[in-house]
Amino acid sequence: MQVLVINSGSSSIKYQLLDPDSGAVVASGQVSRIGEPVAPGAPTVEHHSDGRTLEHDGAVPDHATGLRIVFDLFARGGHDLTTAGLTAVGHRVVHGGEVFYRPTLIDDAVVRSIDELSSLAPLHNPANVTGIESARALLPDVPQVAVFDTAFFHGLPDAAKTYAIDAKVAAAHGIRRYGFHGTSHEYVSGRAAELLDRDPAELNQIVFHLGNGASASAIRGGRAVDTTMGLTPLEGLVMGTRSGDLDPGIVPHLARTANMDIDAIDNLLNRDSGIKGLSGVNDFRELFGLIETGDAAARLAYDVYVHRLRRYLGAYLVELGRVDAITFTAGVGENNARVRADALAGLERFGIAVDPARNEAKDRAARYISPPEAEVPVLVVPTNEELAIARAAARLVG
Repeated sequence: MQVLVINSGSSSIKYQLLDPDSGAVVASGQVSRIGEPVAPGAPTVEHHSDGRTLEHDGAVPDHATGLRIVFDLFARGGHDLTTAGLTAVGHRVVHGGEVFYRPTLIDDAVVRSIDELSSLAPLHNPANVTGIESARALLPDVPQVAVFDTAFFHGLPDAAKTYAIDAKVAAAHGIRRYGFHGTSHEYVSGRAAELLDRDPAELNQIVFHLGNGASASAIRGGRAVDTTMGLTPLEGLVMGTRSGDLDPGIVPHLARTANMDIDAIDNLLNRDSGIKGLSGVNDFRELFGLIETGDAAARLAYDVYVHRLRRYLGAYLVELGRVDAITFTAGVGENNARVRADALAGLERFGIAVDPARNEAKDRAARYISPPEAEVPVLVVPTNEELAIARAAARLVG
């Protein structure tokens, strides 16, 4: 059984062909800089299969072209997708709104509905739709399944999902807290329970998904009870280019005093804020390089980032009452020991500590980074959203 998983971004496509039972990856790759100018001979597609890397050089004008190139590289690598007998194609879709909260078999009506939800995720859903349409055209006879980032948080308690605005306005426009990165939070919390050798139904967990986009969740008994992202992926933690939480009054203030229209403000908060807005860079390696040179703006950006992590950690400790595990995942969460240590510094009286040697170890496996005697286990668990999507798609198509 093989499932092709596709994650279409605004200018990229990430993909994996894998066995949903064993988790074995047959092939994987990424299409980059879609619709952007590139230098002659610059690789824009990398395809990894059977220990080999195949590349495509040159511009990729659109997602449909990108997927055709990917299919050609699959065939060149010995895995022709048109004759492989795929079980399904699983698509990551960022926003499901109130409509979609479980894996869904894709048809024309589903595509239209996902597209209609683009107002809630303008950076993501349009690209997701483009990827879906391209894959359906290339594999018309293979079942295609949408798996939604918001699904894990669909059942948030009313108090956690409700904004305190006019209830009729909120109902008319679908305004509530939806949460994102749900596939990752669900997968990682499940893997954390396995690492602890505990039933997820017995555990209270806090999960930090820290990448260029970042979110945290509070999970009680395997069910999410709170998360940092809201109506859109903009709310919550400080991120690579997104502001996270801010006074909503900033929006009309900028409109009145800076003469910025709503699109300019949206671009500011989503693309030119966060770590990048404060320091000029959004890669943590570059940020730490600047800090080492004494750059005050970079130091402030890092301090603001960690301050927001600790604010939500404290909130979720109180909300859950008892915490059985704190887990870090995604690019920054899995690879940045300094962020993990600073986020949890000085919390020994709460039973929370980080063991320096464990934390600094260059190990890519799921592991403990807390001391053996710590009351609250602190874990690093690599996320695997592709495997979670593949398994959800395989279950749905039977």
